[in-house]
Amino acid sequence: MPEIPRGTPAPVLYLQRPSTWLTWHGYLFRPGVRVLDLACGEGRHALRAAQRGAEVVGIDIDEAKLVTAREAAERLGVTADFRSVDLTGEWPNVGVFDVVLMFDYLDRARIEAVKALVRPGGVLLMETFLDWQKALGWGPTSAAHLLEPGEIVRLLAPFEWLHGREVFEPVEGNKTRAIASIAAQRPSG
Repeated sequence: MPEIPRGTPAPVLYLQRPSTWLTWHGYLFRPGVRVLDLACGEGRHALRAAQRGAEVVGIDIDEAKLVTAREAAERLGVTADFRSVDLTGEWPNVGVFDVVLMFDYLDRARIEAVKALVRPGGVLLMETFLDWQKALGWGPTSAAHLLEPGEIVRLLAPFEWLHGREVFEPVEGNKTRAIASIAAQRPSG
């Protein structure tokens, strides 16, 4: 990390904090671990993994958000490869990863392609909204972007469910969100 001269205020980053789910699973991120963040946005999850020493690739369609992510990486003194990719089109060959992150993104039609990005023995960390979110008056409302209760485990089969939850969780201000979260491991064999 670049040294900041004494008396110089540290740069302020205005990124949303990483998900509690990612923070709880911070032990997955260390030097030598390859991480892919799908639909990474401004990189709040990718950057946290990079801060812990992981080799990180983040992909998103929104170039403006990727510019923010690259600037944040520079200000934090970490390295991350942020790429502009339209996830509704053809995906580039990026290899396989030890950990794949999929937060607030759901594409049921591509879930097999997502699982193929996880190396045998690797982990998929996924978190997205539940159908119950509609009743809370904010967030996604389309069934295409909302999980049914219990669906996340079925989508990721035959991955082994390591840790998961379906909860109402407080977020900034007085909002609550309905989410499903899972840490699932790809079988080794």
